[in-house]
Amino acid sequence: MLTRRQALATLASPAMLNRNHSIIDPHVHVWKHDPRYPWAKETTRPPEKDATPEMLLELMAANGVARTVLIQVIHYRWDNSYAADVLRQYPKFFRGVARVNPESPAAPDDLSRLVEQQGFQGVRLSPAADASGDWIRGPLMPPLWKRCQDLRVPMTILTAISRMPDISALADKFPDLTIVIDHMADCPADRPDELKKLLALARYPHIFVKVSHTWSISKEPYPYRDAQEQVHRLYKAFGPQRLMWGTDWPLVEAHCGYAKALAMVRDEMKFLNEEDKTWMLSRTVERVWKFK
Repeated sequence: MLTRRQALATLASPAMLNRNHSIIDPHVHVWKHDPRYPWAKETTRPPEKDATPEMLLELMAANGVARTVLIQVIHYRWDNSYAADVLRQYPKFFRGVARVNPESPAAPDDLSRLVEQQGFQGVRLSPAADASGDWIRGPLMPPLWKRCQDLRVPMTILTAISRMPDISALADKFPDLTIVIDHMADCPADRPDELKKLLALARYPHIFVKVSHTWSISKEPYPYRDAQEQVHRLYKAFGPQRLMWGTDWPLVEAHCGYAKALAMVRDEMKFLNEEDKTWMLSRTVERVWKFK
């Protein structure tokens, strides 16, 4: 295993897709068993193993991934302290997306603080598919989405395919807001008609889609040909300039693993040409998250 020093030394000269673009993973999580960063009270079964930035940096170095976007993990809920400390420790390698309580009237001001004082570049909301997620249709959403738009940071959405009409309604109200749909809205590969709800969002030029979680939506073994069909349909609707890959590390380790998550786009999706891969592995991410 690479040491932390070796990993950092390797990443100092990042692997390139071509002369101008390095690979960027826009979706990982980090956490640590540490009393300085307590789990949220709702986290009754915290993960058994740590997922630290040092572990991640080793994987990145081994697989030629130069930069990464950290997504605040739900285990901490609205306490973004650990992610904020990781961003301060490794500003060269990471950008961060925070969480705020969507059912709190203070959420817009919380987001401003996280962006302006702690350096986060975006927020993630996760409305459930059932009635408990109906707050996405409620009166607290327009102030939060407007603040996100005013701050010029992306709104990242983790939700089921059935919620896409709700996202469309908000996109109509905030046409200048960059919106990222995580994991292809987790549309099951054996329900291809449902993908139409996500495809309908292609009419909004500021909506992007992560073609991640192929291992989750598929009903087949790697390389998940049925999920690749979903990606191909999204590719034809959105174009590679609005699609991006993502590992969802460390959750991916229980499925195909980090290296194969990269290989899915780089090697297995035969309908992609080299220019497409440059977009989906790098340039699209750079359109949404700024790395200096």
